[in-house]
Amino acid sequence: MLVAAVLAALLAVAHSYLGERYILIRLFRREDLPKLFGGTEFTKHTLRFAWHLTSVAWVGFAALLTVLASSPGEAGQTQLRLISATFALSGLVAFFGSRGAPPCVGRLHFHRCSGLVRAWVSTVVCHTS
Repeated sequence: MLVAAVLAALLAVAHSYLGERYILIRLFRREDLPKLFGGTEFTKHTLRFAWHLTSVAWVGFAALLTVLASSPGEAGQTQLRLISATFALSGLVAFFGSRGAPPCVGRLHFHRCSGLVRAWVSTVVCHTS
């Protein structure tokens, strides 16, 4: 479970750093950005906010996985299943969004996190039942 939490946190850091360095900066250099509310600054701030908000959510998932791993229970099992499904769906969105084109390292981490959470849940459920 802690491995899934570490992967989620690393994914968040990589998402923010690589997105800022290779996507957002290049995108902001374009001359044809939409001019919302009079200029491109609002557009740039909104895109940067939305990009990094995703990373914050993944760090939150990492923290939640860490807490739930330390205190398994029936309610925790449901929460872990939901987290696993969230990572699995994120991986599918990344896969279909990239049309399956390599490299999409992010989707691999999503599926690893999802698989680790599912494996942990089934191990705990099998041993506590």
